[in-house]
Amino acid sequence: MGVLENKARARLFYKYLSKVYDRVNPFIWNEEMRDEALEMVDIEGGDRVLDVGCGTGFATEGLLRHTDDVHGLDQSMHQMEKAFEKFGKRDRVRFYRGDAERLPFRANAFDLVWSSGSIEYWPNPVDALAEFRRVAKPGSQVLVVGPDDPKSTLFQKLADAIMLFYDEEEAQRMFEAAGFEAIEHRILQRRPGSPRAIATVARAPADDE
Repeated sequence: MGVLENKARARLFYKYLSKVYDRVNPFIWNEEMRDEALEMVDIEGGDRVLDVGCGTGFATEGLLRHTDDVHGLDQSMHQMEKAFEKFGKRDRVRFYRGDAERLPFRANAFDLVWSSGSIEYWPNPVDALAEFRRVAKPGSQVLVVGPDDPKSTLFQKLADAIMLFYDEEEAQRMFEAAGFEAIEHRILQRRPGSPRAIATVARAPADDE
């Protein structure tokens, strides 16, 4: 388990990163990559969408282009305070402080569950994905974006010591273990040579109850 796959350490990390997050983030996860990920899912006006690990609201902003019913959850109050400055606490987005592995929502509550830049900090990713399936409506989509596994053995060992990095095979395993169907993966990258992200979209079983 990486250093930042500890919830207390991750909260402390984001306490300080939140001050510069919106300036640093575009070098790793920019609008073009976010919009490409958004093209992987079907969002209709009025769909109820959950943004898990919403942080400062970068993905939230993209989701709001498609629906007005967006709910953001994060464990870092420092990150969410930046999102409050953009959207208000209860104006355009309903925010919750919470844990991806124990979502504070009823079953079958959302038309889409989205998470970008969060899975790498989850100690138990399959447990969190199972929670995503629980709160997603039967037959609805879930999309998760995380850091693609570095190809260099040296960088791979360094990356794994910090947080979760994974490849398509591991993403497939995690989503299948959580009970998802119709699983697809896409690699996203700002430019050649820059860090790669892996986006996975899947559907909750249509007969889920």
